[in-house]
This record gives sequence, C-alpha cells and structure tokens, in this order.
Amino acid sequence: MTSQEIRKSFLDFFKDKEHRIVQGSAVIPFGDPTLLFTNAGMNQFKDVFLGTGSREYTRAADTQKCIRVSGKHNDLEEVGVDTYHHTFFEMLGNWSFGDYYKVEAIHWAWELLTEVWKLPVERLHATVFRTDDEAFEIWKNYLPESRIHRFDEKDNFWEMGETGPCGPCSEIHYDRTPDLSGASFVNAGVPEVIEIWNLVFIQYNRKSTGELEPLTAKHVDTGMGFERICSVIQGKESNYDTDVFSPIISEIAKLSGKIYKQDLDDSDSIAMRVIADHLRTLSFAIADGALPGNEGRGYVLRRILRRGSRFARNLGFKEPVIYKLLPVLIDIMGEQFPELKQYESTIHRVIKAEEESFLQTLERGLEKFDEILSKLDEYVKIIPGEDAFLLYDSFGFPLDLTQLIARERGYSVDNAGFDESMKQQKERSRAARKSFSDELVLPQTDAISQFVGYEMLECESEVKFVNENLIVLGQTPFYTESGGQISDTGVLLIGGTEYQVNDMKKSGSAIFHICDRNIEAKVGDKVLARVDSRRRIDIMRNHSATHLMHEALRVVLGEHVQQAGSLVAPGYLRFDFNHFEKVNAEQIHQIERIVNDKILEIVDINIEEVDMEIASQNSKIKMFFGDKYGDRVRVVTMDSKYSMELCGGTHVRNTSEIGIFKIISESSIAAGVRRIEAITGREVENYINSLSNKLEESKQKQDELLDRIKELDKEINKIKLNETVNQIINESKAINIKGINLFIYKLNNDNNSDLRNIAEKLRETYNKNSIAFISAINDGKVQLACTVSDDLVANYNAGKLIGQAAKTVDGGGGGKPHLATAGGKDLSKLDELMQLFPKIVEGSN
Repeated sequence: MTSQEIRKSFLDFFKDKEHRIVQGSAVIPFGDPTLLFTNAGMNQFKDVFLGTGSREYTRAADTQKCIRVSGKHNDLEEVGVDTYHHTFFEMLGNWSFGDYYKVEAIHWAWELLTEVWKLPVERLHATVFRTDDEAFEIWKNYLPESRIHRFDEKDNFWEMGETGPCGPCSEIHYDRTPDLSGASFVNAGVPEVIEIWNLVFIQYNRKSTGELEPLTAKHVDTGMGFERICSVIQGKESNYDTDVFSPIISEIAKLSGKIYKQDLDDSDSIAMRVIADHLRTLSFAIADGALPGNEGRGYVLRRILRRGSRFARNLGFKEPVIYKLLPVLIDIMGEQFPELKQYESTIHRVIKAEEESFLQTLERGLEKFDEILSKLDEYVKIIPGEDAFLLYDSFGFPLDLTQLIARERGYSVDNAGFDESMKQQKERSRAARKSFSDELVLPQTDAISQFVGYEMLECESEVKFVNENLIVLGQTPFYTESGGQISDTGVLLIGGTEYQVNDMKKSGSAIFHICDRNIEAKVGDKVLARVDSRRRIDIMRNHSATHLMHEALRVVLGEHVQQAGSLVAPGYLRFDFNHFEKVNAEQIHQIERIVNDKILEIVDINIEEVDMEIASQNSKIKMFFGDKYGDRVRVVTMDSKYSMELCGGTHVRNTSEIGIFKIISESSIAAGVRRIEAITGREVENYINSLSNKLEESKQKQDELLDRIKELDKEINKIKLNETVNQIINESKAINIKGINLFIYKLNNDNNSDLRNIAEKLRETYNKNSIAFISAINDGKVQLACTVSDDLVANYNAGKLIGQAAKTVDGGGGGKPHLATAGGKDLSKLDELMQLFPKIVEGSN
C-alpha cells in the first residue's frame, strides 16, 4: 500500500465505525498559550476533555499535523540519527467523547491492524499502565500475557503538557526482530521493536499544582504515527525509506551528488534525513502562519532552519538548497494538505531568505568556532558558556547548533555558563529600557478603580487613595498603557487646585495617576478628572489606523504577516511585524492606498464586548499568541469583511476621523522582523511642512516634492469635505414641513471653502423626501446652497428657493431644480434668513 492508501484506509475504517472524519487543526495552536505548536491530534479537542466545550458528535477521526521540538515532547536530537523520530509527523487518531471506552478502542485497533492491514499477530505487543488491570484483562482476549507489558508513568501515562487532560495509556508495539525475540526491547527505544499506536484513556486533568482531578466524563484519544505505520506496512526498516520521505531524499542526493545509504552511522545519510525532516516542519509551520524569528515559536523555526542549513553545508552545499526541495514535498503531500500549494510562494521565499541570511554568517561563525577550540587546553573538552553565547549573539548560532558541532569534534558545551551569559544580557537590556515610570514602585492599596474612558474624556470622581504624587480615583477617564497604546495625560482638579497627570500605572484593581507634584487631598474628596482630549484623539486616530494598516499589510505582503509589537502614541504609530524581506516602495504605496481608501469610505468603527469563547470561534478575528485575554473581550470591527481584532484600546468612531494616513519609514529591527512608522491627522500637515523645508534646501528635488505635496493637499481636502458633511449629518435635525424633511445648517469659518461640493455630497445622503439649506460666510460675504431630492423637484425648485432666500441678505443666485447656490452682502441678516427659510419652503408650494 502507498502512504496515501494507508491514510485513506485508516479514515475509511473509522468512518464505518460511525466516526465523524474531521479536519485536522493547524500546527499553530489558536487560543492556547500553553503550546508553541500542535503536538498531538487531541489538541483541538482539549476543551471537550476539560468539559468547557462540546461537539455535535461523540466519535471522531482525522489525520493531524504535529510538531514536537520543544518542551515535554522534544525529539530534535534523535531526528536523522535514528529511523523513526521526527520534528514533524502525521498522527492518525480516533476519539470518543464520553462514548465508547477501553473495550471498543482496543478491539478496533486490533481489528484494523490484523484484519484490515493483515499485520502478523505474532509481532504485536501491548503495554498498559502498571495499575490498569482493566486494560490488561481486555488485552488477554487478543494476546498472551507474555506479550502484555506493564510500565510506569514515564511510558504509559500520557500528558500533553505540564497541565491539562491526561490519563493511562495502552501502546501497541511492532516486533521487527527476525526470531520474534523483542519482548525485552519493548519501550527500550530501539528500532527493532517500535511503538506504532498509543491508546490514551483520558480520565484526569493535571492541575498547575500537580494534582490529578477526575474529569466529568471518560474519553478515548488515540494516536498512530503515520510515518511509522507506513514503514511497517511497506516492509521498510526505516521511516525514511518509505514513499513519505524517499522522493525528498532522492532529490537531495541528486543535488548534492552524494549517495544515500541506510547506514545509521553514515554522516551524509544522517544529513539527508535531517534536511528531509526539517523541510517538512518548516513548510507546514510557514503554511499555517508562523515565521522564523527571535522569540517563541519563531525562534524554534529559526533553530530548525539553521540546523538544516548546517547539515546541508556538510553535504557540500554553499548556496541555499532547502527551499529547492519544496516542489517534491508538495507532490507527496499537497493533495492531502492543499495549504502547501496555496502558500508555496510564501514558503519558498521565507526559507530561501532565511537560508541566505544564515549562510552569510555561517562561515565566519565556523571560523570563530575553530578559533575558540584552538585556545582551549588540549585536555579540556568543554566549550565555555561565554564563548557559546558569543557564537549565538554575534553569529546566530542557536545553542543546540553549537552543541551539535561540538559533539562532532568530541567536545561538550558549558550550558550553565551559556544560560548565565544570556541572563546577564537580558538584565542589561532591561536596565537600558527602564524609565522613571518603570522603576516606580507602587504602594499597596485595596482601592478599586473603574475605567470609564471609552465613553467620556472628563468625569467627576472621588479620591480612594493618595500617597505623595500618586492618586487613585473611584472612576477615571484616563487610559493606562496597554497593548501598545500609551497612557493618557491631562489634569485633575481638586479643591480648586490643578494637578498635571503625567503618566498612569495599574496595580491589581487600582489605577494610579502619576502627577507632577505631591497632592493635597484626602480619601473622599471630590475630583474632576479631565483627559487631554486633543492628545487622546490623536492617539485614537493612530490606533484605528494601526488596525487598518495591519490588514493592508496582510493584503499586500501575504497572510503570514502577524503583529510582533506596536506603539500607539499621539505623534505617530509604530508597527512591528514578521516578514522576510524589505517592503519596497510600490508595496508601501499600495498599503497607503488601501488604508486611505478605507478612510475615504467613511466606515463606522464598531466595538462590541463578547465572550472570549464566542470570539475564538470566529476565524476572521485576529488574536495574538501569548496575549492574555479575559472571559469577556472587545472586538473592534472596521467593516466585517476587512478588519476584526481583539483590542482593549481606544478608537475613533468612524474611519473618516483619522483624516489621512502616511507611512514615513520602513526598516528592519531583527532578522525576519520589519518595522513601519506612520502618521495620521494633523501630523500629516507637519510632515508636509517638513517636506516644504526640505524643498528649500534641495532645489533638485523641488518638482517631485511639490507634486507630492499637491497630492497630499488634494487628499486632505477630500477628507475635510467628508468631515464637514459628516458634521452636518450628525448635528442637523430635520424640520417637518408638509411631510418633507428640511435640514438647515450654518457652517463655521473652518469648513466653508467649497460650499457647492459640500452640497453635492450632502445631497447623496439626503436623497429622498428632503430639502437641505446650508450657509456660510467666506471672505466677508454670505454663501448659500440649497439641494432638493429628486422625488421633490417637480414641486420644489432649488433655484427658485435659493433666489428668494438670497434677497434677505441683499444678494441673488440660482441654479438647477435639484441644486442651486447664491451669494449675499448683508452678513447681519444671515441668522434671520436661517429662521425664515422654513417659511420660504412652506410658501413655495
């Protein structure tokens, strides 16, 4: 049977046993900060086992992509050295959620292995947990007691992590020894007798204290190593000799000119196996949204890639090669996992860019490694920790790569010394970043504060706690720095005295206002808290623009883009994200265009508080791995088809309030991490002024910059026009005249430059059963405009209405029946005209 036939046979078998065949989850866990990668098929059902979730079915089966390279389940060092460990593998599994239990699970496993796949019965062994007499007795129906083995927690008590669902398990092992003498090799970690299926009986939850608590229902979770069962059915001694791996290894051999051997000690063959394995891990992780980086899962992937690159060098490759193997992998697995083909371009570019980046320093790093060895005493076979850290810090050598190279030379590494050097560097970095507020130690208090700044920027409150220049209020409109958005500033008025609020900090349930001096107040005193509204609005513009830009980045650069950090300040926004190459000028322009189009669309920004469980089920909502979310979360939506994110920050009500968006810089801050800085609103005007100053200094660029300024001016005028129309719509109220909606509005001096265009835009909104009349004063003269919706022009003529109205202000004018303008000289009669106009309308028909 081919590997594809084996996979299909497994799923078909359990489909006949009334199991729902479900889609395996991504290798990037969603909403589970306890895992860097999906490491077992049961991860997506963790909530069911804990009793916090449910499914519409009680039996399921699938094939699950898994990565095990960190934490409790870490097979990295065995990969390529033995025949059956991998960093990426498929796990075939079947589950029972409170339905069947041990009897059925064992019986069906036996039926599939011996009756469907025809494995020799005499080569099968079973293991059970040392106290699981129930499973032992069931197995006696299929195997002699001599081939049923008891083991302790290390081998037969399954746990997916330090905490979570767990329980005793029963493993099935396959004996490859020629004389069937493998009983003593069960669970010995040798290829002669290999585990092929693990039947886990989940009945406990491991708490953070280490205590086991019984689950409300008993479940079955089984996991069969796909690569291992393929090797057994296909009669191969090694997983790498099956059709799952052999085409990749053949391509590596072809490109390198080396011969692949099944010899476990052959260094070239080990390298080929490692590269084949690591290619799969990298490709599936990138396809599911992860990227190599400097932290968390990103750093794990970078380690994997650099490890593979080092083995490629051992084969003689001087140029990137791992990315060239991707088409072969897609041929093997693309039908079952179409995401490989869907994201082929991204996977190709990411792996190639990472290989190129590392190869630039690999040679120099190896030279440094040799230099380190040359300075050691010939009898000292330990590389000092500070030298290992130097290789990490200056040449990008992960510790396990240094350990690998050291072992090849007969050396070990002082791991404790490496950890101490790493700790010292982090402490230096932390000290360099500290500000006054970071160093501030907040006093202890039981005071409780309520943040009301989403709804208001000023409120009355009372003192709950005060200590020198620190004060806690019962209610506060001041936002405290969180999620990249910086704290508000403003003033507190207490007993006629004004105190400047320079910063905010939160401790427990108390929100501390950090003021400019010691505060003369006592608990219970009344306080007027007033946020600097101009500054807050600028921050809100930048925060909302950040959401728009995040989605624009994903549209232009690819869905792999994820936030890696942000800062939202009044003057600018900063956004860090995972990407593998420079964002070019055309891409910058595309991103700007998308964001500004959304601003011009005048999209309402909706903010809704929902249960986290509901939000986590919506794949459109962006969440960030590692962020801590409560049971209730705020979902910020800017067009449900465009941007939806979990966010606790403050935002404008409508995208038009952002004004305009401009990217001012794009740079690299780390390998695989880019940074964009941008501005909005009034800062764009400052930016234009800055460009104008540069024009005077550099006449050579004058024409180019002037064109850009004109373009920006046009965009600003468009924004101003939309803002004025929004202002009229929000502030004017309809007057009912003979069943007609009459809107009358007088513009202020800031928004009167283009009355006709304003009227035309206004008519698009008041397009039915409506008459609108707007006025303004410009250059010492009265300007008037009138619009009539199409359904009323037969009875009400805008030209006639405006002509009659203009007489009141000593003027005249006219126009078409649906839109007309006029002017006048008598400014003193304008307010009288605004009162008189309803009567003009009433008398015109």
